Amino acid sequence: MADEQPRRKRRQRDEAEPSDAARRRRRRSRLSGAQLAQRARRELEEITGFEAESVTALERGEGGTWRVTVELLELSRIPDTDDMLGSFEAELDESGELRRYRRLRRYARIRG
Repeated sequence: MADEQPRRKRRQRDEAEPSDAARRRRRRSRLSGAQLAQRARRELEEITGFEAESVTALERGEGGTWRVTVELLELSRIPDTDDMLGSFEAELDESGELRRYRRLRRYARIRG
């Protein structure tokens, strides 16, 4: 019985501390800011069907999420100063998976 007690404590300690392999996997799954911005841009284009013009903001949110603001061309007009753009915010997790998105505003290019 005396032998069982130290084993249990040792096993609990091992489970509480992440292994080196788990730490390496987490590091590898993290994306750079540029990769996160590119992924948000592609996801929003695919979901909305609008062409992405630019990424205008990237900021770390709570709980390991990222918020990326992307300007999308919603309506193309001639002259292009009359185009309608939308500013969209995408929230991604650390691995770059889209959690949610929303349109922040819609505006004419000339009014920017």
